[in-house]
Amino acid sequence: MVKNQFFWWEGKTLVVNILGKARASKDAIGQPRATHLKVTVTAPPENGRATDHMVRFLAREFGVSPSAIEVVFGRMSARKQLRITAPTKLPQVFREHIDPLGD
Repeated sequence: MVKNQFFWWEGKTLVVNILGKARASKDAIGQPRATHLKVTVTAPPENGRATDHMVRFLAREFGVSPSAIEVVFGRMSARKQLRITAPTKLPQVFREHIDPLGD
């Protein structure tokens, strides 16, 4: 793992630290903020609805089913960690932050 990176791989599982924002104007993957990736969703932050909506949104972005995304912690918080099993595609922000040397 690269220090201060917002994501890393554990085998075929992508682990991502998220800084979420609910009740936004659109669902979007933003830019990294230190060790977290900003993700906005339109759902309200009520009873975990925003997190559930985020999981469904990110499942489409990573080409997986929602069941392939585990919320490790932060279900009811803006700061959360997700584990995405065997993503079939990576959003641009991830491709921009991959170290070609694997260091």
